[in-house]
Amino acid sequence: MTSPFGPLVLIANPSAGRGRAAQALARIERVLTSRNLSYRIVRTTHPGHATEAARQALRDGERYLVAVGGDGTVHEVVNGMIEGGKPLAADAVLGVVAAGSGCDFARSFGLPGDAAQAAARLAGDQVQTIDVGTVTCADGETRCFVNIAQAGLGAAVVAKAAGFKGPGRFLGGARYPAAFWLALPRFRPAAVRLDADDQCHAWRAFNVVVANCRFYGGGMQISPNSDPGDGLLDILVMSGPKSDSFTTLPKVYKGVHLPHRNMAELRAGRLSVEAEPCFPVEADGELLGTTPASFGIIPGAIRLKV
Repeated sequence: MTSPFGPLVLIANPSAGRGRAAQALARIERVLTSRNLSYRIVRTTHPGHATEAARQALRDGERYLVAVGGDGTVHEVVNGMIEGGKPLAADAVLGVVAAGSGCDFARSFGLPGDAAQAAARLAGDQVQTIDVGTVTCADGETRCFVNIAQAGLGAAVVAKAAGFKGPGRFLGGARYPAAFWLALPRFRPAAVRLDADDQCHAWRAFNVVVANCRFYGGGMQISPNSDPGDGLLDILVMSGPKSDSFTTLPKVYKGVHLPHRNMAELRAGRLSVEAEPCFPVEADGELLGTTPASFGIIPGAIRLKV
């Protein structure tokens, strides 16, 4: 037997969460076997492998792809499901089993953080159609994202977290807060120009958040009003002093920091961001490049198993 969407293709990053994903696979397999779900496993070995595996599976006629890992694994699988600005297979389904150091994407949909519980949710036929964001950085390459992108301090924090060596590699969910405190003192605001659906704006700002979903950074509800199915991006421009970043932190975890006098809120289907000097850009926790950057939305591009 199998699911209504066909056999599952588990695309797993064994190194996610300091090896948590690899350890979780045995539990996941037991759950799938107990529910008579047919599956195969692709263990990724290098950056971009999950994207390659997802694309090949869809081209081979498989339709149920499951990202096993953190937000980075989800990011890569989604990029394999989209080609030329549209779904590679309109009837494909994305499942998510959170088994990395962080999977903020799953939080917006109430998906379990426990791998075995998340695997049990892969049975059945309930899906939710969601939008996919796009970002094109200065190098001209377009990538997709499903959760949150940032230009500015947030991307500098991601870069700092990615560069942790030695004991810093074992901080787990504490990597983002640790990287934040290390990146904050050196980061400088910039003159930022935005074009949101042909409406131009300018600020001296230190961060621009472009959100499809609500959570980032290990449970911070940075964009509490985001709806991943409304065909729009929620944009926050942080233009106050950098100290706002930590004075509002307790409220951000609860999602009660908005409205804020130093955070401009916009909603748009198309956005371009320029900064002088240039800002780094990240999406779904992956460092992608620098500004100038343009963002867009592909409405209803993914069917998510919920």
